[in-house]
Amino acid sequence: MKKSIFIFSFIAAFGLMACNNNSNTEVVEEITPDTNLYTAVEGANVDVYTEVELKADISHLSANEKEVLRLLFQAADIMEDIYWKQAYGDRESLLANITDPQLKLFAQINYGPWDRLDGNKSFLNQFGAKPAGANFYPADMTKEEFEALADSNKTNLYTLIRRDEQGALNVVWYHDAYKIEVEKAAEIILQAATFADDAGLKKYLELRAQALLTDQYQASDMAWMEMKTTNIDFVVGPIENYEDHLFGYKAAHESFLLIKDVEWSDKLAYYAQFLPQMQKELPVDAKYKQETPGLDVDLNAYEVVYYAGDCNAGSKTIAINLPNDEEVQLKKGSRKLQLKNAMRAKFDKILVPISEVLIAEDQRQHIQFDAFFANTMFHEVSHGMGVKNVINTDGKISVRVALKEQYSAIEEGKADILGLYLVTKLANMGELKDANLMDNYVTFMAGIFRSIRFGAASAHGKANLIRFNYFLEKQAFTRNENGTYSINFDKMVEASAALTQDILKIQGDGDYDVAKAFVEKWAVVTPQLQADLDRLADANIPKDIYYKQGPAVLGL
Repeated sequence: MKKSIFIFSFIAAFGLMACNNNSNTEVVEEITPDTNLYTAVEGANVDVYTEVELKADISHLSANEKEVLRLLFQAADIMEDIYWKQAYGDRESLLANITDPQLKLFAQINYGPWDRLDGNKSFLNQFGAKPAGANFYPADMTKEEFEALADSNKTNLYTLIRRDEQGALNVVWYHDAYKIEVEKAAEIILQAATFADDAGLKKYLELRAQALLTDQYQASDMAWMEMKTTNIDFVVGPIENYEDHLFGYKAAHESFLLIKDVEWSDKLAYYAQFLPQMQKELPVDAKYKQETPGLDVDLNAYEVVYYAGDCNAGSKTIAINLPNDEEVQLKKGSRKLQLKNAMRAKFDKILVPISEVLIAEDQRQHIQFDAFFANTMFHEVSHGMGVKNVINTDGKISVRVALKEQYSAIEEGKADILGLYLVTKLANMGELKDANLMDNYVTFMAGIFRSIRFGAASAHGKANLIRFNYFLEKQAFTRNENGTYSINFDKMVEASAALTQDILKIQGDGDYDVAKAFVEKWAVVTPQLQADLDRLADANIPKDIYYKQGPAVLGL
């Protein structure tokens, strides 16, 4: 049942985080507005999320495994605490002054007063635009000031930029800034490790606890890659850099708690053998595929039972490709985790209703969950392919650093379009049993509309805007007189290959200006597209989901 979320006037006090130079820990500086009465922006009333209960069958887990789960729920909640500080500031001063329960829920989903599915616009009159650098940098810091800071750690994923008492910028490591939180989380994770019967899980938890205390994550990433037989998986720590819209340098804290679906995982494992061949056959010049990513690729399906922090903000993740460390990927490869229950919820509650409005009636039979699952799976596979370092730099400059804040949108675009290319290749090889490529392509098109609705503030939203407009120019689809869209299969195949080439070249060349121009050219919402998206809103189709989750929901 959809749960409406309405915006009303409320009272709040906004706290921004500042650095205490003596202790390197963060303190809250209260900012008193002219008036304590905050009012809703006109038209900000929204009904864009629908609730989903995160359940899974845990009857097969041992008593020790269930105890591990109970403890990891607690550790995950601490990532939630840290992420609020990174995304907004003082959570309690915001939520404590919101009296309407629906409005409080909306603020919790967005981790602050900015609507993540509407370009991070403030939904309160008294708040301006969200700082591009969230709370990773001083709000008044200029890019020129940052560039002048002589500290090699300023671009590190795991550091904050703060001002000292004299107003000068300095670098603060996460394990210092969030000392209380990470020490508590590490203690709980180590306790969970004592109940872990699986040797791989035990080793990973022990190393991950140490990583939270040191901001040295590579050893635990390696251990996570080697963890093959456990029923429980736990992603925890600062991971993705989507929240940093200023430079894309800073990782935000999050956590997933997962239960392995053994039957589906066995099906997926079959495809890992083809990835080395797929890398060699990418449709680009040899110099853009000269790296050989680690081939220890692990494809698995899971029931996700908890989201916390960054992954829980706004639009919800339905698949994971980790680790992000380029060195680990080159040495060990990556793991692709498909979150089957979350994926099914989005397919049923969002993708199918979208298709009933925007996909031509004679093509709607091609909207299939198996195609959605495959498209998503090979999206995650594609994150590990291509190049991780700019060519002709001897591996000294990563693509992430070179493309700065444009990296996330380009990388998500690569994964989407290269994933479709891989699906096509495997189907033509006869390796996708009983697959109908038209299912994948029509479902892919409906998926574009789903993700565009995340907005231009989202890397995934930008990536899908790029693809929509690129496909439009290449005539990969036709907009019919009745306002529905029909896929032109042959032209979409051609357009997919061309866009794959363009993006892989942009990443390999590492030219920031070219990347920026590419995003600015293609990531635009035309009046016609906006009118069609408005039709989805008029049909009361949710943009995304939020969760009723936790130990009680799971039956612990």
